[in-house]
Amino acid sequence: MLREAFHYFLHLVFPVFIAKVFFRKDWRKAYFILLATMLVDLDHLLANPIFDANRNSIGFHPLHTYPMIALYFLGSIFLRGNFRIIAIGLFVHMLTDFQDYFVWKQMLKIY
Repeated sequence: MLREAFHYFLHLVFPVFIAKVFFRKDWRKAYFILLATMLVDLDHLLANPIFDANRNSIGFHPLHTYPMIALYFLGSIFLRGNFRIIAIGLFVHMLTDFQDYFVWKQMLKIY
């Protein structure tokens, strides 16, 4: 349960901090754009089964591949305006999915 709570905190609450720190002037707009980047998970609909708690989405789903993550990272640096916000949201989403699988999987090995 802690794993899921942390995962959804990073997807839903942490973007508020990103928006308020980096996009102070229009933080509400930035927050909603960051939330909209969760639509990247629509690529999960291409998998069978659609959800598997033991599957790592990084490298498995088309929009969660390493080349796409590199594009999101580069977009976070080089794009401007709303496109930069989108790239940041996508990159943070990938970091969240990465930690969700690798960090928690390592913790389960410890216990």
